Amino acid sequence: MFPAVSLDVAAALKTLVLTLDLVGTFVFALSGATAGVKRRLDIFGVLVLSFVAANSGGIVRDLLIGATPPAAISDWRYLVVSVAAGVLIFFWYPKVRHLRNPVLVFDGAGLALFCVAGAQKALVYGLAPWMAALLGMLTGVGGGVARDVLLSQVPAVLRAEVYAVAALAGAGVVVIGHVLGLPSAPMASAGAILCFALRMAAIRYDWHLPVARDPDEQETEARDGR
Repeated sequence: MFPAVSLDVAAALKTLVLTLDLVGTFVFALSGATAGVKRRLDIFGVLVLSFVAANSGGIVRDLLIGATPPAAISDWRYLVVSVAAGVLIFFWYPKVRHLRNPVLVFDGAGLALFCVAGAQKALVYGLAPWMAALLGMLTGVGGGVARDVLLSQVPAVLRAEVYAVAALAGAGVVVIGHVLGLPSAPMASAGAILCFALRMAAIRYDWHLPVARDPDEQETEARDGR
């Protein structure tokens, strides 16, 4: 009886991770494709950017935990979801332009889903809780880093309003729930909601971590009275 229950729990966790991964892949692919359309890339460039943005974080995660070959290149669903999102944005971009900033909205949603999926998968593979939280954060920020590098931008994680911290907070909720023995699905939902809320609030209220300052720049601002 108990082995059967254990197998059911393991199967449920794998299903949860796969679901979060595919939904996160789709949303991050929307973010990458939207950024590509805004930079006026051709359809091939948009599709490449959608795939890279959607899957880079997951590929790095899988390589680090030994889940090889990575799901993004061994499971056809990741490619199909990424391409579908890219095609959707390429042909229907005017429909999403009314959003205040669709790249930021999709990026925040992808960050939220990937940070909890990354933490959950790391726990399934037996990583220590604190390492699972860090890997969840890495999974969340990896796609955005790859997208920004391809577009010759400073990655958002290095300059944006509370980006990696939001991912770490979301992953932390999943890890705390695991340590306390709480149900996985509600804790994953709570972690994703927390991460997305922090990211959107940081954008809305311009929250920043302390920024490194150049002494010469500070002297210049002081002379100018700024």
